[in-house]
Amino acid sequence: MNAVRENGAKRRVTGVLVKVLLHARTERGMRLEPFASRCVRRGEVHELVVTDQPDETPGARIDRVGFLGFAEIEAAGVLDRGDVLHIAGRRVGTVLGFDACHFPNHYNILVLAPRLVTGDDLALTPESAVTFTP
Repeated sequence: MNAVRENGAKRRVTGVLVKVLLHARTERGMRLEPFASRCVRRGEVHELVVTDQPDETPGARIDRVGFLGFAEIEAAGVLDRGDVLHIAGRRVGTVLGFDACHFPNHYNILVLAPRLVTGDDLALTPESAVTFTP
């Protein structure tokens, strides 16, 4: 039987950092949504959160997080698990999934990285370019 092909090519989702966050937590208790992708609209603001916990299981508890900041979406699109996040041209990590504890205000976009970092650790600044690429 042939495997079902669902996903074709897509464009990059771009944005700009609007607020930098400086803290990390080791007992945050975020929960991965069961969705591997989420649509984001132009003008929405979402939180960028790094984790070094690679668990993709729906409902997985994500405790180890570093907060990078909030980004405004400039070019709408679809974010998929595995998309690569760059901020100011620097590779940060890959999308692990989404936590919706603050939705509909915003999603926490969880980004898997080799180590826990914050906006301070990466010397992020407001207006830095944010891109998600397949």
